[in-house]
Order: sequence, then structure tokens, then C-alpha cells
Amino acid sequence: MNSAVQTEIFISRSPEETLEFAKQFSQSLKAGDIVALIGNLGSGKTIFVKGICNGLNAGQNPLSPTFSIINEYIGKYTIYHIDFYRIKDKEELYDIGYEDYFNDESICLIEWADMFIEILPEDHIEVKIEFGSDDLERVITIQRKK
Repeated sequence: MNSAVQTEIFISRSPEETLEFAKQFSQSLKAGDIVALIGNLGSGKTIFVKGICNGLNAGQNPLSPTFSIINEYIGKYTIYHIDFYRIKDKEELYDIGYEDYFNDESICLIEWADMFIEILPEDHIEVKIEFGSDDLERVITIQRKK
């Protein structure tokens, strides 16, 4: 069965616009959603996460979980913020119990998701952040499978 893909593109001209767009995007999220954040170093993945958390009333200030690998924030939903950047292989993902974070009660935000995209459920939401025409511009592409 073929699934349709819904694509949305947003051009951000500043980190503040990226944050605001992510806050608006957060209102479309529901428990069980897995958001795969893809983009080069410095593209704005963590800013996007901050916007989502802000939009979902998570009181904590999200930081990149590069060293802790997984951070948890509590707001409208429990939000798991995972960073695949320092994960060496799939075995390490199994060791940390990544599957436990993919559940119907929380939202999972994964930075550097493209490193292990094959472990994500097919119906994940992909947020790709690319550098634009100047230092501040970002092209944000959101794809949802229906």
C-alpha cells in the first residue's frame, strides 16, 4: 500500500523565526509522534527542539543532549529529546533501550536521525533543516506520511 507524503516548506530568516515556526509546528504534534530532525552542524536542530518544547509548555530549557544522549522534558506531553550524533552503532541504541521511548504517551524528538533512520517507524515526521542563501536563512522541510 502506497502512503501519501504531505510536504511543507518554510523559509526562516533568523533563529527567532525558526523558534517561532517550531512553536507553531508543535501544535500539530500528538502523543506517539516521532520527529526526525535532520541537518548539518549549526543548522538549527536544537533551536527547533526549543521551539517545540516552548510550544508544548515544557518549562525546562532544552539543550543538545550530545553528551547525555537522551533528555526528558515535561509539558503538555512527556518529550524525549534524543541525539544520535555520538551513537556508534545500532547495538548502542538497543543498549540504551531506544524502543522504550517510541510509545503512545510521549513525543520523541531525534537530532541527527538520519544516522539511523532505518530504526524509525515508517510514519515518523521528518524535519530537514538546510542552510539558505545567507548565514541566517534556513530552509525547513517537513514531511509527514499519511
